[in-house]
Amino acid sequence: MEIEEFESIMVTVLISGFCMFMLFIMWDLARKSNAGKLGTFVIIGGLGLGMLAFVLKGVVIELILGGAG
Repeated sequence: MEIEEFESIMVTVLISGFCMFMLFIMWDLARKSNAGKLGTFVIIGGLGLGMLAFVLKGVVIELILGGAG
């Protein structure tokens, strides 16, 4: 296994773990603040949009570069 392959796998694993941890933080924040269903939706929706944009950016780049190579 080359170092580039290892780095790619580790970045994917660590970023995925970080995203899951961020989801847990959002859920815990909503629970501890007694946000209710709408408040929880707003917290996870609003803060989760940044995470979603990061994931979609990776997908779009892969689609563009995958088709070119």
